[in-house]
Amino acid sequence: MNQLTIRKSGVFFALVAMLFALFTAAAPAKAADDPSTYAYTIGGTLLNNDVGVPDVTITATLDAFKSTTKTLEDGSWEIKVPNPGVYTVTLDESTLPAGASMTEKGGNVLQADLTQTDFAAVLFSLGAAQVDTVNWGDQFMIALFAGLDWGLMLALAAIGISLIFGTTGLSNFAHGEMVSLGALVMWVCYPMLGLNIFVSAALAVLAATVFGYTQDAALWKPLRKRRMGTNQMMIVSIGFSIVARYILLLVFGGDTKDIGGVGSPINLGPVMTNDITLYSMLIAAVALGGVALFLTKTRVGKATRAVSDNAALAASTGIDVERIIRIVWVVASALTGLAGVLYGLQFQANWLTGFDLLLLLFAAVTLGGLGTALGATVGAIIIGLVVQLSVLFIPTEMMYAAALVILIVILIVRPQGVLGKKQRIG
Repeated sequence: MNQLTIRKSGVFFALVAMLFALFTAAAPAKAADDPSTYAYTIGGTLLNNDVGVPDVTITATLDAFKSTTKTLEDGSWEIKVPNPGVYTVTLDESTLPAGASMTEKGGNVLQADLTQTDFAAVLFSLGAAQVDTVNWGDQFMIALFAGLDWGLMLALAAIGISLIFGTTGLSNFAHGEMVSLGALVMWVCYPMLGLNIFVSAALAVLAATVFGYTQDAALWKPLRKRRMGTNQMMIVSIGFSIVARYILLLVFGGDTKDIGGVGSPINLGPVMTNDITLYSMLIAAVALGGVALFLTKTRVGKATRAVSDNAALAASTGIDVERIIRIVWVVASALTGLAGVLYGLQFQANWLTGFDLLLLLFAAVTLGGLGTALGATVGAIIIGLVVQLSVLFIPTEMMYAAALVILIVILIVRPQGVLGKKQRIG
């Protein structure tokens, strides 16, 4: 019995030793050392005159970590890194093809900040020689086109703010989160789930509409019944916007989402654009035209204008003010969600997209005239044109400041705004 026990023990220890040897041999290939398992990513696309530049060497370094890659045929590249931090990303200029060069000295060394997000886009700029050859007239046309595009997109969201303010007196600071929600749901449905682009857009607009309707039914309608003042409701909206913003961060993450890609290039004289931009402008223009017809030609639209002018008088004529307000919230939310979809398709989006646009939206509404949908459209287009055209005269970093200066100047001359009424002042 003792010999049998010894033999069994020997077999057991032999098996343990074999398993330990196999585990030790496999240890160098553990998943933690596999770059594909790293949680953080640095990437971008290297273009020269809108054409991808392949086989260019790019290196990312931080402390002792160093990783190198080469750009693909379309110019795209990606480096996985293990830890958060501010990485130094270097482009090897000696690997650039003939005719390609950096736009400025030292432009081949950039920083990638991964302290707040898990993805950092690094964009190296090539082809300075061609940029310098664009004459002032062509630059003006390019900026004018970009301003019109920007203005149409702002107008969709600004009309929503204007309609809500006109019928309820509420300055809703949570309006920007509907823009963000529209863009982020579009990202989930289109590039992530692979749904048809029109189906994805419809679902994104529906999500923003449901959010707006629920917001009014659960929050603003009870506060209106309690006759809460507009200043107090505005403060509530600021708090609600902060809560909604961080919920978007928790649900969708903090990285920037590429929704529409680069699109198919289209040249319109000196203006180089793409099909996504042109379709977005067309959709925005049609939607704005539809709102104008709704407000001027339909019974509900005329009732909306009556409530906006004088809610008490409208109620005395038999108009159901609360029903009109609900309809306004649905329409405003849908338009704002559509603005988010179009913005995301053109410019990418993240959880702060609506918050970043909010000041310009309020500026557009104030400039056009408080409570007037047409005024919001005019104000948004003015803001869009000023923002884009200002870069011809001032640094790009100050272009939003130029829009606010124009707002101040116009309000000094005409306090009620371009199309506003004097009784709306204050």
